[in-house]
Amino acid sequence: MYPTSCDTFVALPPSTEGQRIVFGKNSDRPCDEVQEVVYFPAKDHEPGEKLECTYIEIEQVAQTHAVVLSRPAWLWGAEMGANEHQVCIGNEAVWGKESVDGQEALLGMDLVRLALERADTAERAVDVITDLLEKHGQGGNCMEDECGLTYHNSFLISDRSEAWVLETAGKYWAAERVEAGYRNISNEYSITTKIDREHPELRTYAEKQRWWNGKTEFSFAKVYSYSNTARIEAAEGRYCEGRKLLQKSQGHITAETMMEILRDKESGINMEGLFMTTGSMVSVVPKDQNLPGVHFFTATPDPERSVFKPFVFVVDIKQLKHTCSPCFGEEDPVKKKPRFQSKPNRKHPLFLKHEGAAIIIDSGGERGERMEEEMRALEKQKLAEMEKYLTKGIEDATLLVHLFTDTVDEELSIYSNA
Repeated sequence: MYPTSCDTFVALPPSTEGQRIVFGKNSDRPCDEVQEVVYFPAKDHEPGEKLECTYIEIEQVAQTHAVVLSRPAWLWGAEMGANEHQVCIGNEAVWGKESVDGQEALLGMDLVRLALERADTAERAVDVITDLLEKHGQGGNCMEDECGLTYHNSFLISDRSEAWVLETAGKYWAAERVEAGYRNISNEYSITTKIDREHPELRTYAEKQRWWNGKTEFSFAKVYSYSNTARIEAAEGRYCEGRKLLQKSQGHITAETMMEILRDKESGINMEGLFMTTGSMVSVVPKDQNLPGVHFFTATPDPERSVFKPFVFVVDIKQLKHTCSPCFGEEDPVKKKPRFQSKPNRKHPLFLKHEGAAIIIDSGGERGERMEEEMRALEKQKLAEMEKYLTKGIEDATLLVHLFTDTVDEELSIYSNA
């Protein structure tokens, strides 16, 4: 079973309404995988402290930023998320001519979380990821079973002023700055000749491998990609459809626009099947430093039948209990070697209730229709409420401490009353 979809988007002025950056991602994973939404506060760390990632242990830094993450519940890293400085990151699986190392190292999802915890701008996130790649490499099984699925990673990173696309092949990488307009990535290399930063040996390595003659114009995607595979063709199709959907709303892209793009099934962006969209994220970040960013997460599969719930960074936020999966500690089959000998139940409270709701919605009856109407009404209400904060700022931060959890409570009430 191979991943066939994952899409990340960003829109910047003048493509958006107002002076805002709009970021969005669908995380497409095995259909039986649980994605949780979790929060970790900023923290100071002791000198010499070690950090246990999914597979390997690395050096911890002196201070980590507060982060909100959407992640497969079995691993340490994240598919997507944001930090208190309004840096947003999503990653994609990519394959190319450079072989994928099956040895356990840092997963691309680990790199997403590490960059969010350690970088206060998008460009610094590029530095964090590329430094860690050089030191620790990337590799290891990316699914919670013994299949041994491994891949390289691409990243879309944004902050209040710009975005960066970072694409990797082993330890080699290329990065493209995006300062205006829109950009999207899928499961293919997309950086061509506009390369703003790169690994110092990126081109010489390509010459040694005889992928590039050193004379023609250097295109990262052309040099490092497979020439053609069914997987690349599928990614190319979604990539093009994603660009078309962004183009369609150019100049008027909002949070609602991005949510509709992520819900689009005809394009394949909202994936169904053995691999499906198991979690979705949309962030709205004003360029004005005095205004908060708002980060919406579903924490449930299929955005078409899920509610995007808002999260805002304020002090005193507690763990998001309704979307936090059970913890199995050192007894977790992921931590024991040989790994993945069993698969525990990782369903969090919202996931369990949503499972039942999805069955009712799929039945096509009046009960399901009413439930969907109430879900959309709740989402619309929260979007309107967040618009006040995005426009005027926060007067009383205590009102937002339980924002995400309270919205989940309202969602759960819809499911219980249907």
